[in-house]
Amino acid sequence: FPFPYTPYRIQEQFMEALYGALQAGRIGIFESPTGTGKSLSLICGALSWLRDWEEQRRREEARLLAMGAGGQDGPSPPHARPGGARTAGEPEWVTAFVQKKEERDMVDRLKEEQIRRKKREDRLEKIRNNVQLKYAAKRKRCEEDEAKRLLELSKEALSLGAAEGVLDQLDHNEEELILAEYESDDEKKVVSGLEEDDDDLEEEHVTKIYYCSRTHSQLAQFVHEVQKSPFGKDTRLVSLGSRQNLCVNEEVRRLGALQLINDRCMEMQKNKHEKKSDEENEGKKRRVSRTVCPFYSYEQMQFLRDEVLVEVKDIEQLVSLGRETKACPYYGSRFAIPAAQLVVLPYQMLLHEPTRNAAGIKLKDQVVIIDEAHNLIDTITCIHSAEVSGSQLCCAHSQLSQYMERYRKRLKAKNLMYIKQILYLLERFVATLGGNVNQNPGCQAVSQTGTVLKSINDFLFQSQIDNINLFKVQRYCEKSLISRKLFGFVERYGGPASAVKTNKENQKLAGLQNFLLTLQQGSDKEGDPPAEAEHDQLRAASPLMQIEGFLSALTNANQDGRVILNRQGTVGQSSLKFLLLNPAVHFAKVVEECRAVIIAGGTMQPVADFREQLLCCAGVDPARVVEFSCGHVIPPENILPIILCSGPSNQQLEFTYQTRDLPQMMDETGRILCNLCNVIPGGVVCFFPSYEYEKQVYGHWEKTGLLSRLAAKKKIFQEPKKANQVEQVLVEYAKCIKRCSQTGGQMTGALLFSVVGGKMSEGINFSDDLGRCVIMVGMPYPNIKSPELQEKMTWLDKTMPRAAGQAPSRALIENLCMKAVNQSIGRAIRHQKDFASILLLDHRYARPAVFNKLPQWIRERTQVKTAFGSAFAELRKVRTCILCAA
Repeated sequence: FPFPYTPYRIQEQFMEALYGALQAGRIGIFESPTGTGKSLSLICGALSWLRDWEEQRRREEARLLAMGAGGQDGPSPPHARPGGARTAGEPEWVTAFVQKKEERDMVDRLKEEQIRRKKREDRLEKIRNNVQLKYAAKRKRCEEDEAKRLLELSKEALSLGAAEGVLDQLDHNEEELILAEYESDDEKKVVSGLEEDDDDLEEEHVTKIYYCSRTHSQLAQFVHEVQKSPFGKDTRLVSLGSRQNLCVNEEVRRLGALQLINDRCMEMQKNKHEKKSDEENEGKKRRVSRTVCPFYSYEQMQFLRDEVLVEVKDIEQLVSLGRETKACPYYGSRFAIPAAQLVVLPYQMLLHEPTRNAAGIKLKDQVVIIDEAHNLIDTITCIHSAEVSGSQLCCAHSQLSQYMERYRKRLKAKNLMYIKQILYLLERFVATLGGNVNQNPGCQAVSQTGTVLKSINDFLFQSQIDNINLFKVQRYCEKSLISRKLFGFVERYGGPASAVKTNKENQKLAGLQNFLLTLQQGSDKEGDPPAEAEHDQLRAASPLMQIEGFLSALTNANQDGRVILNRQGTVGQSSLKFLLLNPAVHFAKVVEECRAVIIAGGTMQPVADFREQLLCCAGVDPARVVEFSCGHVIPPENILPIILCSGPSNQQLEFTYQTRDLPQMMDETGRILCNLCNVIPGGVVCFFPSYEYEKQVYGHWEKTGLLSRLAAKKKIFQEPKKANQVEQVLVEYAKCIKRCSQTGGQMTGALLFSVVGGKMSEGINFSDDLGRCVIMVGMPYPNIKSPELQEKMTWLDKTMPRAAGQAPSRALIENLCMKAVNQSIGRAIRHQKDFASILLLDHRYARPAVFNKLPQWIRERTQVKTAFGSAFAELRKVRTCILCAA
């Protein structure tokens, strides 16, 4: 395997196992701890396989073409035979003829593919080597911009001279808010997103690898690793992202919220395609000037596509190239997908089928690698779940009613029919929460509070909407862009400054403004931290967009999900939520279509979840699943994991919901920390099961004076709840540790209180002095009283077999707990020369069922200590080693 440096032995094993899985078309679950060079192993292993596969394909093609040219009757390859064996009762000459025709067709197809590939390679080579071509394209763009600017100036001068014509009773910009005529319920052949002359942007999809990860920063990191690897120069790589990340049209970017950006962009595409027919029908009574996107230019996007394929680029480089070339990076990158060998994209684009189809991603016979996949089940569940509040439902009903009233005379019958159906749905949804859409949701008290779970069918019957075809309503919302039109309407009349012509309408719209105002005041409860600006904007501007997601979720199969009716104090605070119970139904399509799927991560233990909930339920043959888990590159003596069963005063450590609040349990935890902080230099990270418990313990230690004893040895930091403050706390924590190590003295470093599943338990490295000891207080079991979790447990017990004598629901609880533990304790060791100790404070970790769910490389080195004295002695030894090393 080509590698930028001499690989570790475990990297070689990882690449060999990966190559084998891809070659055999398997589903692989791969675990490689952070700090072992997982990304590079994935890149070099997968791209080595792809290079060999392409070479093998070329040789096979050359053989078949040579055979076709020589007219030999060579044996037909198995995949070229129509039925494999001769059909019974068919004369041999018929079989021979059909076989011959198949071979001839295949040869013709291979010739076409070869010509197309040659054309593409020549084009990319030309761009790679011909700098003048780039300058010519740039000069042409500048000339076009100048001509366009002069044309605009001329138009402005002309329009100043002419009197402004009044259109109908509506003003010029308002025409854009009216829904276009909706043609049919039935699926008609939709015109492709490309223009007719865009045909040569479409290519045959070559065999490729789709690599996806959770965040854009992780994807950017992966792209940089590819750039550094031996494959960096020759790989055709495309980075995909949302419009929010890739749009270069400032007017659209300013909208902020993703849904608004998507809708505005779609509308501009629609306008571009309608422009031609508008020009043809110029004689009609009215012509509306519709905005089209200046970056959606066929020629420039073709240029951008080729630039992307010539050299590996991350999202930032792609956006700056888009600005420079005046081409849309969002569409330009999508046009590069067919010819690309490696496509890098976020989870959502690959796991959500409508998004996948819209992006032009074809998974048939391709390879998918899902990295950072420890949360894959939760991710699929979240992507396909949806929630709407009572205030959103009432707000959408009010907005849509106002919209219908204002444009009633201009809307076609079909539009009115669908708007009335949506209004009825909203009315019924609010009624199920115990409210009335025509009253302020913030003032309507709910008589029966609490949470109720229903199957989809029961919910539809109870809401009395089982007679409405939700598939048709969903398709209407999608095609008519109604939420976008409604957003434009509210944007125009929802603000206090806007004025409308007639008094009657003024009263109605003033009512809408006041209503929206009360909604916003009602929904911002006192004491709550304000939600993010984007969420606020969406909630206030177009709640219908959120509701469309909920309607779409209701089209899932009855057995695969539940609707949660959450009735709180007022209708506004109540909500409807769709919970997906069976993520496998959405993952099955990926597994069926792909040649191979690799699920990889730093801590994949316990893997039973992936096997049972995801793969078995998706209909994967167990024989197709392959597991690989490798150790760590650090020497055994660099890590000291200890399960501590009791504290310094022999108090047994068991942090159950019943015992963890006891003063003696909190005191014992404090004594353990005090002892540790005396001997461990640098940074100590202590994980608590929840924010509430951390707050409770902190308060108790403040009262007893234990906190001041801790603060004498280590400066204390707490994990903030707000994401935007995390960076600041980490910077201060790191500075403090550095200062203490340089100055010496009584202060030996810093102590950071964190929360399992919080901001610091994932994606943040506590390498070297930042994390010389990681402490886990108790076992972070999820809240078993949560209705969502109870429903999931009931569903698992009904649908899954018992494994090792354990009920599936019990296994789920344990697996969720241990996944969270493994993520948190994996933060400490980040490279080969790093060292740290890990303390698990709870005797239950020593139980075999729990112990076996720790990652293998930690499990092999773990010591179970029943008494605190012997554990403390081990930790002192580690300290001696650290001081010697220093």
